[in-house]
Amino acid sequence: MNQDQVLEEFRAAGALLEGHFILSSGLHSPVFFQKNAVFTDPSRTERLCKALAEKARAAFGKIEVVVSPAVGAIIPGYETARHLGARAMFVEREGGAFQLRRGFTIKPSDRVLMVEDVVTTGLSSRECIEAIRGQPGELVGAACLIDRSNGKADLGVRLISLAQVDAPTYPADQLPPELAAIPAVKPGSRGLAA
Repeated sequence: MNQDQVLEEFRAAGALLEGHFILSSGLHSPVFFQKNAVFTDPSRTERLCKALAEKARAAFGKIEVVVSPAVGAIIPGYETARHLGARAMFVEREGGAFQLRRGFTIKPSDRVLMVEDVVTTGLSSRECIEAIRGQPGELVGAACLIDRSNGKADLGVRLISLAQVDAPTYPADQLPPELAAIPAVKPGSRGLAA
């Protein structure tokens, strides 16, 4: 699946939005990927995550465990793990930091891939990676459906994606006039952890 096909999957699902959005990072953008509109369609989700699994296998080899940050990346993490023949786990916030809970365990021999939905600044990904590094397995890298940093987000590990997009982001006090003129909407899930 090439980048144009990936973006077309998002467009067809009504998941590539334009307007004025406050991202989970706190940055503002005229573009938002409402990935949950994609994940309501199991067939579309399967196509995307199968392609991500194939790319991850080619980049990293055998993977035994996929770990994703809750809430937004649980579905693509699970579906990617299914296509890798791997176990799927997720981290969730406890005391302000991501933790493996619910009896999830990583064995010392496990090769682990962190899977995200959309990466912008990489903050959630880095926090998830930090939690994985506290476990005994080997972190082999990271994968996401959309890298909206266009390769600029530094996760501290290799990141592969199905699509790299250069979607502009701005601090709240540096909005271009055309974006400032539109009321802002905050559609992300990071606030759910509060």
